[in-house]
Amino acid sequence: MPVTASPWIGGGGGCRHRAGCVTTLLLVGSVLSGAGCRKETTVAPPPPVVQVVAVTATNVPLTAEFIGQLDSPQNVEVRARVEAFVEEVLFVEGTNVMAGDPLFLLDKKPSLERLAAAEASLAEARAALNKYEKDVARLTPLAEKRAIPQQDLDNALASVDAGKAGVQSALARVESAKLDLGYCDVRALATGRIGARQVSVGDLVGRGEPTLLATISQLDPIWFYCNISEVDYLRAERKAKESGRRLGDLPVTLILADGSTHPETGRWVFLDRAVDPTTGTLRARAEFANPDKVLRPGMFGRVRITLATDRPSILVPQRAVQELQGQNFVWVVGADNTASQRPVEMGARLGGQWVVGSGLEAGERLVVEGLQKMRQGAPVQPMTAGQLAQAQAATATAGGQPQAKD
Repeated sequence: MPVTASPWIGGGGGCRHRAGCVTTLLLVGSVLSGAGCRKETTVAPPPPVVQVVAVTATNVPLTAEFIGQLDSPQNVEVRARVEAFVEEVLFVEGTNVMAGDPLFLLDKKPSLERLAAAEASLAEARAALNKYEKDVARLTPLAEKRAIPQQDLDNALASVDAGKAGVQSALARVESAKLDLGYCDVRALATGRIGARQVSVGDLVGRGEPTLLATISQLDPIWFYCNISEVDYLRAERKAKESGRRLGDLPVTLILADGSTHPETGRWVFLDRAVDPTTGTLRARAEFANPDKVLRPGMFGRVRITLATDRPSILVPQRAVQELQGQNFVWVVGADNTASQRPVEMGARLGGQWVVGSGLEAGERLVVEGLQKMRQGAPVQPMTAGQLAQAQAATATAGGQPQAKD
């Protein structure tokens, strides 16, 4: 009986092919088995470092602020009172002037001519009066002797009265001409800071109306005008009465446009008699000393008055508050070091801090730096400013520093 070689054992083309397949399958299986045995591991990043502060409650002064504008108690407009050409400008713009200082010199020739004509008319009137008085003196004894008709004496007496009136009229014209001549020498009517000149040498002024030449403003003291709403006024009056004071007696602090505070404390000097029905506001004025002349008319600012010391309130840094769609939020770190976003109701601003009306409690940890790293419910590594500084110093040599800045 013939013996047939098995295709899996003997030589031949078929046997070689099948053996190669088996070898390939074994290699593939080995690779797959090795791949299945390896296990990929991912190391989770550490929680982000954030800077926190402990929320505390403190007695916050209850204040009221009103926006307004500064103005001078006295703005004196220097105007031309006669028609003439400007010959000289005798002051430096933007400097202090005293009452009576020369400011402008106008052409005096027309005024001198009018004065000369008025004086000539006065001399003529006085000569006529002198003649009439002599006529009366001559005719009086003749009329007593009935040497002349009484009518002649009466006419002479009437001429004397007319002559006196003529002298008075001529005197008035002379005084008017002297006034016009004096108006050519334009002087400061008040002491203060003078502004820019409105005319130049050679300009014709005073034609048809008094031409504005310059303006002088008193700067010390200076006034602050504001409009107080009816609601704010009533609340301020009520709080002031609760502390045993009047609103008009409360000291006033002026805060300028750059945020700085004027060193001089002011006082209320005027509260209008009625509320404007069109705006619902009450016109008010405060006065401030301005010895350095830093404050100028037209500046904007706001005034602050302290009405009372309110109940203990929570103050937070303004940088810790975020606003989204009209709602204010803060980030709080819980006892398990997880972050949560908290809506809060804000009150008044005091410098760089904000009064929190509701939403926070004393003792909670508030995030002030690292807000961009926060995620709702995510763990964080909270540190105070001191702890963060120590950690940064300790890890600086290791090539990494905890970061909590925005």
